[in-house]
Amino acid sequence: MNQAPDWLSLTQEETIDPALAICDPHHHLWRNRPNSLPSTYLLDDFLSDIHTGEHNIVSSVFIECGTMFSADGPVDLRPVGETQFASDMAAMSASGLYGPTRVAAGIVGTAFLSAGDSVASVLDAQLEAGGNRFKGIRLAAARDDDPLVPDHRTSPGQGLYTDKMFQEGFAHLAPRNLSFEGWCYHTQIPELTQLASAFPDTTIILNHFGGPLGVGRYADRPDGVFSEWCKAIGPLSERPNVYAKLGGLNMEINGFDWHTRSKPPGSEELLTATRRYYDHTIDLFGTDRCMFESNFPVDRISCSYNVLWNAFKKLTAAYSPAERLQLFHGTAVKVYRLNRPSPANPNVHPSSSALNSAGGA
Repeated sequence: MNQAPDWLSLTQEETIDPALAICDPHHHLWRNRPNSLPSTYLLDDFLSDIHTGEHNIVSSVFIECGTMFSADGPVDLRPVGETQFASDMAAMSASGLYGPTRVAAGIVGTAFLSAGDSVASVLDAQLEAGGNRFKGIRLAAARDDDPLVPDHRTSPGQGLYTDKMFQEGFAHLAPRNLSFEGWCYHTQIPELTQLASAFPDTTIILNHFGGPLGVGRYADRPDGVFSEWCKAIGPLSERPNVYAKLGGLNMEINGFDWHTRSKPPGSEELLTATRRYYDHTIDLFGTDRCMFESNFPVDRISCSYNVLWNAFKKLTAAYSPAERLQLFHGTAVKVYRLNRPSPANPNVHPSSSALNSAGGA
């Protein structure tokens, strides 16, 4: 399995439109994470990936990944340790000593929402630990009956998003102005749609297109999976409280197997293989409810950061400047309520003084 920088460097591309402002709303940082490549991925590692090209990454959002939980104390409160870890990474970035990108300007943690009403104190502890950077909760439902399809590391039970106790805990998000990240497989999208209908005042962000599967019983039938996904994503898009992240299609579960090749794909090949998911989602949700994401370092198993964002820019070459600004920056900043104003002109690189005056993250 390839993911080493020397393998990724076998495919080199010139950065397209390097001045376009980008907020990357989905990446991870972790330390000593078992069964992951790389096993450690910290601030310097993320910045190194960013610098494989010249994309203008203005800010980013850290998404929970089960790292650095507290070893002691009540089990329900242990995920607060991850938020403290992410806050430390964000503070380092906000010093300006690591460059102009404000990494982890927003933080999404996790909580055991199935604990019901008792999760309220956990959410308050998360908010205290993350301060104004803490924006929401992610709890994955991704699972499948096929043993060849890996369940999420949290081993979610069947029907998590429609479970009564889960929804009891979920009800505590909106009063705290916290959003929810929905990470499920394409067969489970209807469950997320039911959740969005039941809680119209809670902002829900669909991760990775809802996980179109390409392994196990879903392998070698990409057109059938796309058809099933289309039927499921339509009703979800009709819920105005739901936003869509465009990315995360380069994982092993998606079945493209780029990671098994001697050389990684370029942006044109990535786009050719996955474009229909992007086009259909943008058509349904509109650019004001869509945002591109890197899902790094998970998607790094298939391509470099530079190649990935080049693919997104090729996809939107015919879009208006306003539409591109929404997809690359504006929607993410709005949804995650980041403390940096959107650039008025997407083709203007923010100056150092502008970044410093924005008060960090």
